[in-house]
Amino acid sequence: MRPAVLDPLFSPVSALAGVGPKLADMIAKVTGREDADDCRVVDLLFHAPFSLIDRRNRPGIALAPQGTIVTIEGRVDRHMPPPARTNQPYRVFLHDETGELALTFFRAKGNWLEKTLPIDEQVMVSGKVDWFNGRASMIHPDFMVKVSEAENLPLVEPVYPLTAGLSPKTLRKAIEHAVARLPELAEWIDLNLTQRQSFPSVSDAFRDLHDPRDAADIDPQAPARRRLAYDEFLAGQVSLALVRQKIRKVPGTPIRVKGDIAAKIIAALPFSMTASQKRAVEDILKDMAGEDRMLRLLQGDVGAGKTLVALLSMAAAVESGGQAVLMAPTEILARQHFATIAKLADAAGITVDILTGRTKGKEREAISERIASGEAQIIIGTHALFQDTISYHNLALAVVDEQHRFGVHQRLRLTSKGISPHMLVMTATPIPRTLVLAAFGDMDVSKLTEKPAGRKPIQTVTVPTERLGDIVGRLRSAVAEGKKAYWICPLVEESDVVELMSAEERFAILARELGEKNVGLVHGRMSGAEKDAVMAAFKSGEIRLLVATTVVEVGVDVPDATIMVIEHAERFGLAQLHQLRGRVGRGADASTCILLYKGPLSETGHARLSILRDSEDGFLIAEEDLKLRGEGELLGTRQSGTPGFKLASLEAHADLLEIARKDASYLLEKDPDLTSERGEAMRVLLYLHRRDEAIRFLRAG
Repeated sequence: MRPAVLDPLFSPVSALAGVGPKLADMIAKVTGREDADDCRVVDLLFHAPFSLIDRRNRPGIALAPQGTIVTIEGRVDRHMPPPARTNQPYRVFLHDETGELALTFFRAKGNWLEKTLPIDEQVMVSGKVDWFNGRASMIHPDFMVKVSEAENLPLVEPVYPLTAGLSPKTLRKAIEHAVARLPELAEWIDLNLTQRQSFPSVSDAFRDLHDPRDAADIDPQAPARRRLAYDEFLAGQVSLALVRQKIRKVPGTPIRVKGDIAAKIIAALPFSMTASQKRAVEDILKDMAGEDRMLRLLQGDVGAGKTLVALLSMAAAVESGGQAVLMAPTEILARQHFATIAKLADAAGITVDILTGRTKGKEREAISERIASGEAQIIIGTHALFQDTISYHNLALAVVDEQHRFGVHQRLRLTSKGISPHMLVMTATPIPRTLVLAAFGDMDVSKLTEKPAGRKPIQTVTVPTERLGDIVGRLRSAVAEGKKAYWICPLVEESDVVELMSAEERFAILARELGEKNVGLVHGRMSGAEKDAVMAAFKSGEIRLLVATTVVEVGVDVPDATIMVIEHAERFGLAQLHQLRGRVGRGADASTCILLYKGPLSETGHARLSILRDSEDGFLIAEEDLKLRGEGELLGTRQSGTPGFKLASLEAHADLLEIARKDASYLLEKDPDLTSERGEAMRVLLYLHRRDEAIRFLRAG
């Protein structure tokens, strides 16, 4: 049950004065809720201002800087209504001792303006000043009042993110009503920490957040903002720790084996394992041999050999008499894993099956029976593996590829099916340490840092589009020598809106230059069969140059491709460029990646391409990407599936995340059921941040 003290904050927003159904819908939209039914008063508290209007700035009309919000006091001279039935604006002119200002209104009601701004009246207006041909104008001022009524004008006012139809004034009023409902809450942060960090109480922090006095109060390092960011991290870390506690309560089945099957697989390898692969396998076997269930995140850069680590872990599960599953996010990746693993598993006498959404009818029944009887030892597939109709004989290990498609909830669903396998989660997107903590605080982490033996470094160069002819010339000779290359374009077809080279148009040009039989095209709008046919022709060497959109980003393996051209490289994120580059350099020959960019580059664009040119370390690149773009975009592109924070920022508040993680584990060690005085306050924090699910684990015990 949610503590009664929070009831005023969990009323629907429509319970606030002046908030009807239409406004409630807009508030839900701007606060990121599904709909008005799901939107509560508390959501307005978490809707933070991003800048502020300071009406104390009164330079006079002639001295008002271009594009700046200022407050002007002046006398109204004349009204200029537009001619009837035209789209021209309505203008009102006023002056002060320094000059004249035109107030401009589109589709305005003249009689309303005559009342608000009567001729000869001394008025105060506030808004952004624009200069055209030496004349100052202000379009739709934020505020207009007669000087005699000016005490109603707030001097400093926060600016919030808005949505279509929602005016700043209306939103501000709703937020004021929400803040007025704040109860005094018991403190859940340790007293020493609040003193050391100069944190205000939580209620004061919310009040300060929504009532900034100057620019410093809007800064992410302002005490109120840091306090609320810490609370958000703490709620997240405590919930992750509770999930972990719950998952660990279901005892694991220890897997202790000699490693005979793994030895057969290693003997069949055409290369030797890297030191970090060996270390990762040791960590995994050690985890699985213990009494607790394993919960480990395996981070490997592009081409670092994660699949082999997964296979050797699954071999241990099979040797102990159990089954293992490998779940991939897409059908293409599942089939690719199957192709790689089946060959090696065969050498060790393991039976491997594949089950995806495409598996239907009799074939599906037969596979389901083999899974239920235990005949199928390793099962590879998509989320179809965890549907209710599938029952396992003895599932000992679940390997999940690409974590962001498979969050905490799915891990728990598995547990609730009465299955408690060890879990290994693999990701090819190197995630910065701060993001790992925020999203997967409940996991141990292994990293694969080297490339497999025999892989040469990839030479990366940046080239402006003016030198495109040289690149095509280089490709012509490379194709003549029998080399293979990729050419990546950002769009599928030409559009007037963005002047980017489309894949189809680039394909036509390159086919003309290099010979039609040498060039193939693959993009997201083609059917699966069409894509497969082109990829097969590229693999076999029938075509030498593959023009593609980013569909080749993940999981395409053509070891003898040695050249990668990425057109409009400035349009891609760093992590995506790094993933694309990883498609070459997979064989024994030296490879090149050419980043074609259209100048002039922005400062960030320049920094992005330089980092990529100077480094092949995906972990370093991910850290830099986080610095350049902020987690908002890193998460916005769903690159990593981390929880989007409302008030905390991983860049600005990374120091607090580390403290929150330690604090959460210390608290739960001392008080695993949150029954102490601080534990009770902590429950309030979890409810405040809508972490009800974590509290249900406490009750379920």
